[in-house]
Amino acid sequence: MNDSPKSSRLPLRGADVCQSLHFLAMGHCNPEELAAAYLDAAERTNPRLNAYVDLRPDLVRDQAEGAARRRAKGVLGRLDGIPVAIKDNIDVAGWPTRAGLPGREEYVARNDAQVVSRLRAAGAVLMGKTNMDEGALGAVTNNPHFGATHNPFRHGFTAGGSSGGSAAAVAAGLAAAAIGTDSLGSVRIPASYCGLCAIKPTHGEISTRGMIPAARRLDAVGVMARSVSDLTVLLQVLGGYDAEDPRSRRRRVALATPDWEPGRLRTGVLADLSGIGVDAAVAEAFQYAVARLEHELGQQRDVDFSDWPLARSRRAGLLLMEAEMCNTFAEDLASEEHPVSDDFRRMLGWAAARSAPEYVAADRVLDAARLKARRLFAQIDVLVTPTTPQAAFALDAHVPESQADLTSFASLAACPAVTIPMGSADELPVGMQFVGPPGSDLRLLELASVCAAALDSVPEFPITETSA
Repeated sequence: MNDSPKSSRLPLRGADVCQSLHFLAMGHCNPEELAAAYLDAAERTNPRLNAYVDLRPDLVRDQAEGAARRRAKGVLGRLDGIPVAIKDNIDVAGWPTRAGLPGREEYVARNDAQVVSRLRAAGAVLMGKTNMDEGALGAVTNNPHFGATHNPFRHGFTAGGSSGGSAAAVAAGLAAAAIGTDSLGSVRIPASYCGLCAIKPTHGEISTRGMIPAARRLDAVGVMARSVSDLTVLLQVLGGYDAEDPRSRRRRVALATPDWEPGRLRTGVLADLSGIGVDAAVAEAFQYAVARLEHELGQQRDVDFSDWPLARSRRAGLLLMEAEMCNTFAEDLASEEHPVSDDFRRMLGWAAARSAPEYVAADRVLDAARLKARRLFAQIDVLVTPTTPQAAFALDAHVPESQADLTSFASLAACPAVTIPMGSADELPVGMQFVGPPGSDLRLLELASVCAAALDSVPEFPITETSA
């Protein structure tokens, strides 16, 4: 790595986005040195971690040089010079969009996805495309075609999914932030497993144009980073109305301002975590964190979810995803030259065998979720839960069906949700999730920032096997 003596003393790969912007603004490093630090780490670490499936060092260097020229002229984007990773179901012009499937090398994107266009306009340096579950159908990132992504905290353990490559890249210091997609929890689950902060915004807040759909009524572009302040910056860069996205939100008013008063905050907390399948170690970490946040969470009250079967509603959302994927991936399913895995074919085949009334019944769960959310947030301001019922587990272990039980409600109800690290279970990170009514994204981020500071559970990045 050809960096200056001054920049070599900086924690470039451990800094969050806001700290990196400060380093660049003060001249402590330049975009080429920042990109070189991340590239060097990626070239050394990625063969073992498998976070990236497409890394193009020459293009990264070209982008970094462009950022340096802009900085020299004083004409800057909001993210000029910041290395960002992109999940491989999001279009980047000139690159294939594989979506974790074996026969898509020839599916070269003609145009950038809207989220990528916004990143480019802000000056971000696109590091590469990250590994994911096959077709985004899963929460493990143990891809039969591109290999498993390993959790930076413990090799041989899942990084979560389906945006597991994005999470691993940020946690291991191979990108400053990453873009993923979230239909039932696919950004929040890997963020929880990898000790990161993440947001799934209000449905339609960030355009999904240029993203290969999983289920359009559930899909959201999400962001993973090392701090909540980074999420706030990235949301404001990436959010906004897109006339070419049929589900994009045209706001009549701005997002609700972050003005909650902690003493008056009405916080709902799920009662009986063991009864809904949360592992004992995760429940203990959550209860300890909630007790430490007595002031920050204001008026706490138990929330009754007995009328909302978490597992059954999650399965309804999964049916909607699988049914839509039968259409989206019809050519992949028919390919004999590049066959999909037996598991992927089986899951989509199960959905194809369902009747129209069964699909309609699953679709109505989304309306029921929105009504449940309206009633819920008439009584409380924010719902606080563990992000996942368990910590990361071994890649060769049985995959628990409950991974998305706690994240799916926000997706089904089109609500924003933020996750932060809250502690550890079995020496692996676990997350705390904040869910609010549609439009409360900035308020959730403010509360999450206050709580993250109070808990002080954000790991020291970058995560390496020696620091795990």
